[in-house]
Amino acid sequence: MSVSAEQIKQLRDQTGAGFKDCRDALEKAGGNLAQAAEWLRSQGLAAASKRLGRETRSGVLELYQHGEGRVGVMVEVNCETDFVGRTKEFRDFAHEIALQVAAAAPRWVSPDDVPAQRVEEESDDARRTAGTDGKPETVIDQIVADRLEQFYAEVCLLRQAYIRDEAKSVEDLLHEVIATTGENVTIRRLARWEVGETIE
Repeated sequence: MSVSAEQIKQLRDQTGAGFKDCRDALEKAGGNLAQAAEWLRSQGLAAASKRLGRETRSGVLELYQHGEGRVGVMVEVNCETDFVGRTKEFRDFAHEIALQVAAAAPRWVSPDDVPAQRVEEESDDARRTAGTDGKPETVIDQIVADRLEQFYAEVCLLRQAYIRDEAKSVEDLLHEVIATTGENVTIRRLARWEVGETIE
């Protein structure tokens, strides 16, 4: 089936994929734009894991304030090249991450960033609670692991449910932008301030 240049342009605008990939996807999908976009996403997500090791030194600092200045957020989102760093898709992603931080108040980007002492405290507390509740010794390790996963989902940005679609995590969203841009993208750091909060 032959596809028009206009269809290819629409798909490129929507997904950020290359001309040839968009043409191939549209041909496979019989000209159906939604199916072609989904096919590109599925192909891109498979390729995203290959990009994860690449160095990211370009990007943007996104600043956001909420509630008439009562909450302020700054996030650093990195990519491989300045070209991608200036694209609308990348800038929109950085803004979404800042909104997520404002709304969900994560303390760390990923579980790897959580201090070992804090993880140990959370594990000890879960173990103590399980023992007090009379749980059998054989299931306590699993209870501790589950509690840690729940803890990470609350305090680590990448593990949080995305505020606009709780069916996916922020990490899923990150993989989508990697697939769309064709580059490795990382969230390097975040900071969130709220008027009147106690400074640690």
